Amino acid sequence: MTFDDIGQMPDDIDTIAHELLTRACRIGLTIATAESCTGGLIGAILTDIEGTSHAFERGFIVYSDEAKVGMLGVAQATIDRHGAVSKAVAVAMAQGILVHSPADIALSVTGFAGAAGAEGEPGLVHFGSARRNHRIVHCERRFGDVGRSAVRIAAVRVGLRLMIEAVG
Repeated sequence: MTFDDIGQMPDDIDTIAHELLTRACRIGLTIATAESCTGGLIGAILTDIEGTSHAFERGFIVYSDEAKVGMLGVAQATIDRHGAVSKAVAVAMAQGILVHSPADIALSVTGFAGAAGAEGEPGLVHFGSARRNHRIVHCERRFGDVGRSAVRIAAVRVGLRLMIEAVG
């Protein structure tokens, strides 16, 4: 399945995103993301909701290791030791968001959306979620070999829900 096949994001994703932005606006929090396997989908969804999209402060699309290092300050040694798709990198990405933006809520996503081959497991995604001055929460999901689009959509759902939890 591709995004052309579904035409638009599923309605539940729009509902979850709207809930997140409404809560963030109500208490005056801003959001930033660092997306690898989702390639900016979360940012695109959050900026598409009229009236509350101002809660989205910025998004980093960090598909390559070089982008993770250069834009977020993830240590190359961390990537080399643990792999780009790992708890350590997801946490470092979330920390990097908070260092390199004024946002209150950070979400990082790194994973294997398509066939991972020898590098790892298809559908494995790591998330880092944080609220400024709070601990970073890690979440790992194994969506399986369900196809690139399905993994990305599932990762968007999980990421939005993690940010709702961070907002409170």
